[in-house]
Parts: sequence; C-alpha cells; structure tokens
Amino acid sequence: MTYIMSLFLLGLVLGLVAVASNPSPYFAALGLVVVAGMGCGVLVGHGGPFLSLVLFLIYLGGMLVVFAYSAALAAEPFPESWGSRPVFLYMIMYVVGVVVISSTMW
Repeated sequence: MTYIMSLFLLGLVLGLVAVASNPSPYFAALGLVVVAGMGCGVLVGHGGPFLSLVLFLIYLGGMLVVFAYSAALAAEPFPESWGSRPVFLYMIMYVVGVVVISSTMW
C-alpha cells in the first residue's frame, strides 16, 4: 500500500510539473486530468472513496468546460509540446526546484 501511495504522490507531482511548465492548453489539460486522477487516488488511499469520486466527477466536468473554452480561444496551428526545448527546460527547472525544496524540508 505504501508503494501505491508513493506512486500516486509521484504522479501528482509530475502532473503538476506538466501543468506548470506547458504554455499550450491542449497538453496542460491532459496534465490536469492526470493530477485529478492521482489526487483522487491519494484520497482513496486515505479512506475517502466517495469524496474521491465526487471530486473526480465535479473537477473533470469543470475542466471539460474550461478546456473547451481555452481551446476555442487559443487555437494554435502548431502548439508547443512537452518535447520542445523551452518547455523541457521549464520542466527540468520545476523538478529541480521540487527536489531542492523537499530535501530542505526532509
């Protein structure tokens, strides 16, 4: 159970890094879905399955509306993906920042 919770927490942090580092709404919405799923997995692991289900349904319903709105306004012909250089550098900086801050609080 500890390994599963650690996997959920790692996925939560990596999903947050994916959301924070990407300027394109298409890939950021995918990161938010991952964050919602991993956060609900953490809640289930701590004994809140009903709260997790309600949070997942409400959050993803709201995210669907926000994603449709932002995708309609920011229709880019060539959106930047996670493999492009600036986004990759932002991801590396965020991961290094998370490691440094978590090592000082450990």
